[in-house]
Amino acid sequence: MAAMKRKIFRIYLSEFLGTAALVLAGLSVVIGINGTGSPIRPRIPDEGLRRAVTGFLFGTTGCLITLSPVGKISGAHINPIVSVAFLLKRKMSYQHTLGFILAQMTGAVIGAFPLLLWGQQGASVGFGATIPLPGGTAAAFVGEMITSFMLIAGIFFFTGHRHHKLRRFTPYLMPPLFCIMVYAEGKISGTSTNPARSFGPAVISGLWTGYWLYWAAPLTGTFIAVGLFEMPFFGKWNIRVPKLYHRWR
Repeated sequence: MAAMKRKIFRIYLSEFLGTAALVLAGLSVVIGINGTGSPIRPRIPDEGLRRAVTGFLFGTTGCLITLSPVGKISGAHINPIVSVAFLLKRKMSYQHTLGFILAQMTGAVIGAFPLLLWGQQGASVGFGATIPLPGGTAAAFVGEMITSFMLIAGIFFFTGHRHHKLRRFTPYLMPPLFCIMVYAEGKISGTSTNPARSFGPAVISGLWTGYWLYWAAPLTGTFIAVGLFEMPFFGKWNIRVPKLYHRWR
């Protein structure tokens, strides 16, 4: 019993550390490229290209966390909707899903506080906070729903594919996927797809505008993706382990 408790604690701690690292490193990329006074902005004057680069590097951050010891221990969900998706696929219990989400939300806040060191450059972009942009709340909701659907569907495609060797490439989906999503949708909602990623900077910036949709829309996209993979023509996709990290063998 004691050994099991230690194992569970290590898993939750890994999710905490992984999410903290995603928020700290990933949003430092956002601030470093897009914040006022950034030396990169004059070198990449096109806003769309900056979004694409930002998305690629943010996705790369998630990829590296998944490949790290953190990913090997917990599977590197580092996102509540990933945990909920595995719950809906009956690969996690309600209790462990709640434990994962609490670890992720706490880690997001702890990872966000060092972002205050960016000072005015960080404040100019809300320290990476996501709020509905000029298209409005409805457009932001639809954008977050679609990008979250793409994220979960992509994860399921790799982790459940009948060719088990494809599963080990799951982390490498993130850089190109976020590059495309942030380029196409970033100007609408900021492209969160992750309630924890949005929670951390909201806490330190005080920017809570439309925060509810950064839960509601990603969860809606998640339900749609899970429903799709329950259809008969996806019968050969069998998710065995609720992890994004899979051994290289």
